[in-house]
Amino acid sequence: MKDTELDRVRSIARVLDRYFVDPILGLIIPGGGDILGSLLGVYTVMIAARRKVSPVIIARMLMNLAGDAVLGFIPFLGDIVDFGFKANQRNLDLLTDRVEHGGRATARDWLILVGAVFAFIAVISLVIYGIVALVRAIA
Repeated sequence: MKDTELDRVRSIARVLDRYFVDPILGLIIPGGGDILGSLLGVYTVMIAARRKVSPVIIARMLMNLAGDAVLGFIPFLGDIVDFGFKANQRNLDLLTDRVEHGGRATARDWLILVGAVFAFIAVISLVIYGIVALVRAIA
């Protein structure tokens, strides 16, 4: 039985990551190209949700897309990193692997998600600390 949704996801990942359309978009349209690449990658996330893949896996997929977009925002260096960080291929691998196993999250998936939550909290805390220090320095 042919699975046209997965074939489309494979095609999108191939075009965006193997043919370097995602990083090239980021080079041509700084910031906007990275957003466009991430929006195209959301199709894979939608297919994962439709196939009842674990929310932990969907969160990992969204983190991959967000990481790809954030890295791409860094001028020049981010574009170079974008050539190696293949978020769409990573998401395709997550989708195909988890669909074969009933969509369940593994212990590794949970560890990555928990680590990302702690990293997010740390970054937000540092930003708040920096703002408070700046306000105190000005006052």
